[in-house]
Amino acid sequence: MPQINGQEVGPTGFGLMGLTWRHTPPSQEQAFETLRASLKNGMNFWNGGEFYGTPEYNSLVLLEQFFEKYPEDADKVVLSIKGASGAHGPDGSPENVRRSIDNCLKLLKGRKKLDIFECARRDPKVPLEVTFAVIQEYIDKGLVGGISLSEVKASTIHEAVKLAKIVAVEVELSLFSPDVLTNGVAAACAEHNIPLVGYSPVGRGMLTGRFKTFEDLPAELSHFPRFTRENFENNVQLARQIDVLAEKKGCTPAQLAISWTRNVAKRPGMPVIIPIPGATTAARVDENARYVDITDAEMAEIEATLAKFEVKGPRYPAYIPMDG
Repeated sequence: MPQINGQEVGPTGFGLMGLTWRHTPPSQEQAFETLRASLKNGMNFWNGGEFYGTPEYNSLVLLEQFFEKYPEDADKVVLSIKGASGAHGPDGSPENVRRSIDNCLKLLKGRKKLDIFECARRDPKVPLEVTFAVIQEYIDKGLVGGISLSEVKASTIHEAVKLAKIVAVEVELSLFSPDVLTNGVAAACAEHNIPLVGYSPVGRGMLTGRFKTFEDLPAELSHFPRFTRENFENNVQLARQIDVLAEKKGCTPAQLAISWTRNVAKRPGMPVIIPIPGATTAARVDENARYVDITDAEMAEIEATLAKFEVKGPRYPAYIPMDG
């Protein structure tokens, strides 16, 4: 099994965002069933956010309630939480990082340790060493387990490892967004022996085969450029091609997409890659957990499909700050 900061985790993790950050979150009963299904399937690396939802109902609030009901599950989970967002974007100042970690710990009520903390984006106004120094205070006190990076470029990884022990790097990775495999990010993770945590491995749902027409899209995706009406009509074509490949393989499109991210890690020069698909039902977790062993010939067919396809639209709208 792969390890993050010395803790064993399943080869596929679980993204918590959809359980609290949507117009109509699933019921607590449904969320708990989903969380338990992830543990049953060995998906014990959980990735959430202080801002995944409202201050009254976010990842930490849900988890505190879950671990209150199932205290025996707390030690089974390796929990990574994103925070340190400010009112106007990333805020890596000592004051805000301290506020964020204190709030996360307060919301968890001691039911679960904060195994990993990561600033959701790099704050260009604050040196990394200043931000890391505050997180290290909590690590020294035993309140936080380690530091992860989120949505960073390769140069930031190379800079960060000189300043602190980096236990993971979380970036988007999917058939729709394979950029980190060629822009130096994956190579930097491999060089420094850092696991790469790949979020949105099913392209925010596009690669599940659920979205046949623009009208099928949930409201949550309306601000992402790749899901505007003009771009959707182009981008859904890749999803349809993945559907065909999955049918030939005898699996679902989501299983093919998630397994592809794990198969990529077998290439020379690649780091450990842990995809973290999200889900809001136990059935979807069961589906996502099934690994499909993709042959070299099938990987080549997928690569050929990607090479001929141009995704329309950037990953995020312009108002979302990015590292560089």
